[in-house]
Amino acid sequence: MSDNRPIVAVVGRPNVGKSTLFNKLAGKRISIVEDTPGVTRDRIFAEVEWLNKYFTLIDTGGIEKDNGDVILSQMRNQAMLAVDMAHIIIFVVDGKAGLTAADKEVAQILRKTNKPVLLAVNKIDSINQMDNIYDFYELGLGNPYAISSANSMGLGDLLDEVVENFPKGLNTEYDEDIIRVAITGKPNAGKSSILNNILGENRVIVSPIAGTTRDAIDTYFEKDGQQYLLIDTAGIRRKSKVYERVEKFSVIRSMSAVERADVVLIVIDATEGVTEQDTKVAGIAHDEGKGCIFIVNKWDLIEKDNKTLGNYTKEIREKFPFMMYAPVLFVSALTNQRMNKILETVDYVASEHAKRVSTSALNDVIGEAVMLNQPPSDKGRRLKIYYGSQTGTKPPKFTLFINDKQLTHFSYQRYLENKIRENFGFEGTSVQFEYREKNKRR
Repeated sequence: MSDNRPIVAVVGRPNVGKSTLFNKLAGKRISIVEDTPGVTRDRIFAEVEWLNKYFTLIDTGGIEKDNGDVILSQMRNQAMLAVDMAHIIIFVVDGKAGLTAADKEVAQILRKTNKPVLLAVNKIDSINQMDNIYDFYELGLGNPYAISSANSMGLGDLLDEVVENFPKGLNTEYDEDIIRVAITGKPNAGKSSILNNILGENRVIVSPIAGTTRDAIDTYFEKDGQQYLLIDTAGIRRKSKVYERVEKFSVIRSMSAVERADVVLIVIDATEGVTEQDTKVAGIAHDEGKGCIFIVNKWDLIEKDNKTLGNYTKEIREKFPFMMYAPVLFVSALTNQRMNKILETVDYVASEHAKRVSTSALNDVIGEAVMLNQPPSDKGRRLKIYYGSQTGTKPPKFTLFINDKQLTHFSYQRYLENKIRENFGFEGTSVQFEYREKNKRR
C-alpha cells in the first residue's frame, strides 16, 4: 500500500532533535517539538521536495529498550516498522551529549537493515563544535554529517546525499490525483482503529488510553488505482480540558488536518451518542467547506431493534441540521461491519466535492425554481436573479448575478440549494453562494 514514493525515516534515541529536523525539512511545524523524551509517539508523515524530487519523510518515536511500558513498547515497534518501510534512514544523534550506549544499540539495529543509513550529528551549532562529530565514527556507519536542525546548518549536504541514495524506479514526481481524507472525532471514538482497518495493517498505535494519538499522521496508500492520503488526527477536546502545551499543539493540528483534507470522516462513538464535542468537529469541517461523512463506530455494541438505525439517523440529522447533505455510515472497526463502505463513500463524496455543472444546465434549474417559487420582495421591490454560474469546486461555489443584495434571504438561498441538489446531487459536500449585483445604478 504505497504511492511508490521514496520513503526516508528519521530515527534515533529520544530527545536528540529528530522532530526539529523533521519540521525543518518538511518546511512547517508538523511534529510536536517539546523538550520531553517520548513526546513524538507515532510515526508522522510529510511530503518533502529537494532538487525537484519528492519523497515521504517519516518522523518516529525514539527507539528505547523495551521495559514493559505499553506506550514505550509500541513506540519502539512503530519506529521499527518505519525502518522496515523506509528506503533510506537518517540516524540522528546528539553532538552535544556525545556518543551514548543507546546510540550504539540503535546503530546495531540499523546495520542489520542493509539499507542506506545517513548519520546526522545534530546540535553542531558552530564551527567550534565540529570536533564533536569524530567520536561517532565508532558507530561504523560511514562519514557523519554535522548539522544543526535549529539553525538549518548542514541540511543541504544531508539532503543531497538523501536524494543521491534514492533507489531507481520510484516515483519522485508530484501527483495531484490523491484524495486527502482526515479522520476526526473525540478521543477514543476509534479513529486509529478505523485507519488500521482500512489499511489492513497496524499502522497507528491503538490503545485504550485517551490521547494516545497526539499528532496528525499521514499515510499514503493506493487501492484500485486510486491514491489516498489518510490523516489520523488527535481527538479535538473541549478547550477547558486543554491544559498541557503539548495538547494545545494537537488541537491546532487536528484543525489544520481538516483544512488540508478533501473529505472529513467525523467519527462518532455509538455508545456515547452525539455529543457537544462532535458538533464542534462537524462545524469546523462544514465551515471549511469539506466533503463530510458521519461514521458511527462501535455499532456492534448497540442493542438493536428495527427502529434503532432510523432513530439514530434522526438524532444525527436533528443535531446537525446544517449538514443534511452528509452520508451516515454505521460501522464497527472491531468486527469489520460495513467497513468496506467507507472508501466507497469517500470516492463518491470526493467526486461530488469536485463536481462541476454547465452554466446552461444550472440556469435551467434556477429558472424553473424561480417560476415555481418567486423570490422574496421588500417594500415593493423583488429580488431578480439574472443568471448563475458555478465559479468554484472543493467545495462547489455558485455565483448569482442579481439586482440587489439587500433583497437576498437565507430561506430562499436554502430553497435554491435544495433545487440544485435535487438536480445535480452534490451529496456529501456543502455548497456555497456568492451574490453580485449587476448594472446597479449609483
